[in-house]
Amino acid sequence: MNDEDIARRLERTNELLRRMLAEVAKTPSTHAIFVDAGYVYASAGLLVAGTEDRRAFDLDAEGLIDAFIDTARTIFADSRLLRVYWYDGARRRIHTAEQQSIAELPDVKVRLGNLNANNQQKGVDSLIRSDLESLARHRAISDAALVGGDEDLVSAVEAAQGYGARVHLWGIESAEGRNQAEPLLWEVDSQRVFDLDFCRPYITRRPVTTYENEGEPPPSRDEARFVGAQIAATWLAERGAEQMAELLPGRPYLPAGVDQDLLVEAERVLSRSLRGHALLRRALRDGFWQHLQSRF
Repeated sequence: MNDEDIARRLERTNELLRRMLAEVAKTPSTHAIFVDAGYVYASAGLLVAGTEDRRAFDLDAEGLIDAFIDTARTIFADSRLLRVYWYDGARRRIHTAEQQSIAELPDVKVRLGNLNANNQQKGVDSLIRSDLESLARHRAISDAALVGGDEDLVSAVEAAQGYGARVHLWGIESAEGRNQAEPLLWEVDSQRVFDLDFCRPYITRRPVTTYENEGEPPPSRDEARFVGAQIAATWLAERGAEQMAELLPGRPYLPAGVDQDLLVEAERVLSRSLRGHALLRRALRDGFWQHLQSRF
């Protein structure tokens, strides 16, 4: 091959590169927002309502998602939104009514992990990693806004960055310390924290339930024990033997979330508050455990 042939080939290669770069320049940048709903509920609830318990407050998810979209529109001014991914947990991955309403919002995709007997999300981090990596690999996004704080998300960030996407970590202000893992903060391309004023419009604390029969004598310990067993039987049918069996190694203690669920459900069944009745709450737990042990 002589010098002229080499020169012609180089010119053809350069022409192809110029065409490719021109085409890339015409392609608009695209961003997506990835929201770990468990992190948002816990962090925003604690910041605004003083509690991480979802049952104690209402979250205006539609309003908050719109605020996230507006923020992204400001930051990524020359970019278009692909969609918002909303990651949450649900028992047997069956949408709750609230999750269904969020799924019906425009430009929003709800992705569900499982929720175990301890009310802990399982599989959410792997869903985030899968989506982030897939979208980055196929050049579907150039920027990702990640709302979360779990250290397990580090691998998701690294995977997306490996394909050239930039990952921006968004968080909720913490009253004390940090609510985002330091290794995650180290890996991302930028950080942003939403403060109390930003979050306050989207969190409303629920009123405390009062009952008409508060002045009547409290139920007996046997009644409370029976209700505890009744709830255990209902949960066993609804949540499945495998999830309920996960509680047994912790006996006589229940995880805080499960214990709160038991108390709230018992108060609903009895139509009265059990707050301030330590012996009745203990009888309630005894009945709950006795039924579970009789089934395993």
